[in-house]
Amino acid sequence: MSTKKILAGTAIVATLTMACGFLPSASSLLRRGSTGAQREAAVPTATEPSVAAPAPTRASKQSPTAESAVVEVQAPAAPAAPTPTAVPEAARVQFDSEEQVLINLYERVNPAVVSIRISQRSEQGQVDAGLGSGFVIDTAGYIVTNNHVVESADGVRVVFSDGSTESAEVIGRDPFSDLALLKVNRPADALVAVELADSDQLKVGQRVIAIGNPFGLEGTMTEGIISALGRSLPTESRFANRHIIQTDAAINPGNSGGPLIDSRGRVIGVNTAIRTNNESSVGGQPSNSGIGFVVPSNTVKRVVSQLREGGRVRWPYLGATMSGIDLRLHAQDLGVPVGRGAYIAEVIRGGPAAKAGIRGGNADDTVVIDGIPVPRGGDVVLSFNGVATNSSDELLDAIVDTAKAGDTVTVRVWRDGSEKDIQVTIGERPQQ
Repeated sequence: MSTKKILAGTAIVATLTMACGFLPSASSLLRRGSTGAQREAAVPTATEPSVAAPAPTRASKQSPTAESAVVEVQAPAAPAAPTPTAVPEAARVQFDSEEQVLINLYERVNPAVVSIRISQRSEQGQVDAGLGSGFVIDTAGYIVTNNHVVESADGVRVVFSDGSTESAEVIGRDPFSDLALLKVNRPADALVAVELADSDQLKVGQRVIAIGNPFGLEGTMTEGIISALGRSLPTESRFANRHIIQTDAAINPGNSGGPLIDSRGRVIGVNTAIRTNNESSVGGQPSNSGIGFVVPSNTVKRVVSQLREGGRVRWPYLGATMSGIDLRLHAQDLGVPVGRGAYIAEVIRGGPAAKAGIRGGNADDTVVIDGIPVPRGGDVVLSFNGVATNSSDELLDAIVDTAKAGDTVTVRVWRDGSEKDIQVTIGERPQQ
């Protein structure tokens, strides 16, 4: 399981954790969950206290009469009837309809969700090495999961919701998107497939549902909303995984590779990672803290089509290092009188940008901005392939979204006081 520190310097260290791993058995987790329960303390029965008749009180020197010796005692009032807690029938219509939507979604989608068990070779033979989730995308037997679920596997088994098991072949893996494509040999009428939604249409606040196998507990369903869009998820290479969905639906180790669906049952993304801190864990495994990260369905479509065709993905590559500096604030520091664009700090020798003549900064002429030395004299990219780029993030998005390896595109740059169009033949992103 891969873990990266992404926030430090506070009392609690936050980490980014892939939502799969080497897990304890489900029975041991359930046992641990039950041992923490506390018995309710016995409540003594309330009884009516006995009331002793008070001694006669002398109001005068005269002997008390029987009438004056009697004291009236009020019995305690009967407790009020408890307030009903059941929802009135008139108000149940909305609750029942919401429940039925969730029940129906689970019954239709769960048969397409699988548990993925990986094994590795050892001196004792094949041994279980981890688990994750996945989902069937068509009745030809193709299954989507995360790359990090299967990247170290020597063998892969897929467990379906009915308990049946099939061996799976890894068709291809893509570390950049953290996606992998598997295939099982299973009759089409024995498979249930899900539909992929258009993730470009998603909205923050939209209801979402995750189905998977957290901590090995198969067929678990959780609900939440889309918390944010357009997050950037670090990968083990220098390239970030962009367009990531953030959700508060509970995602835990074992959910990796499982689907996040909308209220119509369409897959909007693949559950991939969680943000955790060092105080929340189950059996030593990081657990949900309300921040989960999901690879969007449109990325899935793009990656799966290439993995099916050739077993790998050819990501477009410009071959330039963009500075994340906001030119609205630091244009004068860099000596460029433009308040927008992506500043090119460096071009990679022999890369597409260098071959086309795009210019990076001069390492012998640097300025310190926010504590980081930045070389001056680089080009500022104003548009890529006809798409305006106001920042380095927008340039990265334009490269990934509008170009393919081998395409020739127009890059407009600001240089030496004027704008200039440069033709660039896009390359393929190196594997490392």
